[in-house]
Amino acid sequence: MHIAGTAAACAGVNGKETMATNIQKMNIGLQEAEFKGQMQAFADWKAALTTTINQFHVWLNQHDLANPELELRIYDAIKALNNDQLSIAFVAEFSRGKTELINAIFFAEYGRRLLPSDAGRTTMCPTELFYDLEVDEAYIKLLPIETRLSDISLSELKNEENYWTNLPLNIDAPEQMAETFREIVKTKMVSQEDAEKLGLFNTDSFNANNTQGTGDDPDAPPPQTEIPVWRHALISFPHTLLKQGLVILDTPGLNALGSEPELTLNMLPSAQAVIFVLSADTGVTRSDLDMWQNHIVAFRNNKQKGLVAVLNKIDTLWDEMKETEEVAFTIAEQCKATANLLGIDSKNVFPVSAQKALLAKTRNDHELLARSNLIALENLLANEILPDKQNIIWENTVAGVQILITDAYAPLANQMEDLEQQVNELASLRGNNEEVVQHLLQKAKEKKAVYYECVKSFQLNRRKLALQAKSMFNALDINAIDRVIERTRKSMSGSWTTGGIKNGMLVFFDSLRDAMQIISRQSVETRALVDNIYQKFNKEFGLKIPPPREFPLHIFSNDLDQLYLKSEEFRNSSFTTMSEQSFVVKKFFISLVSHARQIFIDANKEADTWMKELINPLVSQIQDKRKGIEQHMKTLSKIRESKNSVEGQHKLLQQKQRDLEAKVSTLKQMQQTLEECAPSQNPDIDTEPMKSREAV
Repeated sequence: MHIAGTAAACAGVNGKETMATNIQKMNIGLQEAEFKGQMQAFADWKAALTTTINQFHVWLNQHDLANPELELRIYDAIKALNNDQLSIAFVAEFSRGKTELINAIFFAEYGRRLLPSDAGRTTMCPTELFYDLEVDEAYIKLLPIETRLSDISLSELKNEENYWTNLPLNIDAPEQMAETFREIVKTKMVSQEDAEKLGLFNTDSFNANNTQGTGDDPDAPPPQTEIPVWRHALISFPHTLLKQGLVILDTPGLNALGSEPELTLNMLPSAQAVIFVLSADTGVTRSDLDMWQNHIVAFRNNKQKGLVAVLNKIDTLWDEMKETEEVAFTIAEQCKATANLLGIDSKNVFPVSAQKALLAKTRNDHELLARSNLIALENLLANEILPDKQNIIWENTVAGVQILITDAYAPLANQMEDLEQQVNELASLRGNNEEVVQHLLQKAKEKKAVYYECVKSFQLNRRKLALQAKSMFNALDINAIDRVIERTRKSMSGSWTTGGIKNGMLVFFDSLRDAMQIISRQSVETRALVDNIYQKFNKEFGLKIPPPREFPLHIFSNDLDQLYLKSEEFRNSSFTTMSEQSFVVKKFFISLVSHARQIFIDANKEADTWMKELINPLVSQIQDKRKGIEQHMKTLSKIRESKNSVEGQHKLLQQKQRDLEAKVSTLKQMQQTLEECAPSQNPDIDTEPMKSREAV
């Protein structure tokens, strides 16, 4: 699916022909600028959706149909679209050319290596590249390695300015920028004891970097080991792609992944694509395979969707003594071997030369660029990763707005039907006697009596629903979850063995999954009760209300199941077995327990919104029905008092009809616009596990 075509289809929402023209130009085929063109089309597509949702918001306010719940849903949808990001993670062991690949794909127009990728200058801490739209300036924020001693999660630390070192970036001075970027590769020497406290002590690394002391001389200084100066880096940079919502996660080697569970458990699984970089001159090494199996595939539920292996440095295989076909065959065999070792389809292995691609782009050498094969990787990002993201945005955000528009249309359709009936009745009164008017007035009174019975029934069912809602919210009570968390903390902290700690992890998630099962039963019972209420009102009182959406429990249940799988990997990992127990407990609560708690908080919030949605359409239609009956009785009373008023009242009703039709027409136009913006469905796309809970 090509995003440019989809964006062009919905570009007319703001009535600007230039927008459609610009988007059409983005459909540029499989060329070097493909990914950048598709990102622009993607940004325009989101802008078109935002415009339509804003129009719906204005429409609601113009017709006094807005309420706090609707306002919140629309606000969340717009916020989700504005803040949505396409996250692409680059993962590799040291010296695989990962940072060079990032430079080649995204920053070649600067004519130099923007991120440090020289020999011996490899990324030492996880680095996020994005653009901070709120601050609207370039900067580097660095988190000291010592923050690993705290009990605050990385996601929480991002909101705590006082923990970070802030360095400005002068985008007009590339040399100065490049020098500032070198800060992220800095290391320092610390004692073995300090490294252990930070969870960074590694025997192999220690033996390689030990620079002081032999351990035999009691007067010798304690041994030293090398660790990164910084734990995490945030780089806000005004690159066009970053401004459009692209986020690049540059992750250092196996040691960093093992020592930062939040990377493996949260950041990598949530990335839209993970680019795993290997080196053609070494193939898949033992540490590469360890990283792939234990830190990448496992935590993406063993699914290949969004996983790409890049066999970098293929220029080392360019042998001038061999024919071109022989070189191509050698590279193809290397790709097959890589695919077999990783257990993935060979089409997901891309042989490239990042260094030659960067050189080719800076020199505008199209032949060398083609030989580097970077365009094939960029096309994958443009034509598969971006459309997948588009589908997720649609399912998580826009589909919910479509439901809101449908809900807004239903009562208007009922009003149009009532008005049509009243117009026809008045048309039949021309020249008729007072007895006919009296008969119609009597029918209106009977409708009013039926309406009051409707209200009584509504109040009774509302009480039943309130009791059912209470049961559901009891199951979602965050205080109960906090009590489970506190019991788990005490049990694990008091355990003397690693086995006891691991058992505490298992018991915790079993308890939460049991709670989710209870919530599932309660939500099904609640939905069944509401369905019965709606059917009764449709049948007995003629209120045509679209059935309410189901409570999206599967989103939260899937999130919890995914978290459970991550917890099992964490529980059985070498990190948990080999690390100091208190450090393991701390990381478990920071990386997993806090996330689990947030799932229940979000589920509780969504349940509150859902409960209001269940009853609000019914309340609205009952109120509209009362207003319609009262107005009809007033009209008939006026006609009974003065036969000359028939024509005047008939014209008034016809004008109301026209006004209502105009109101409905605007709403239908919004529905049509969203339908045109809908991405074409790809049966291979599996968005379910990756759904977010924002603006369901």
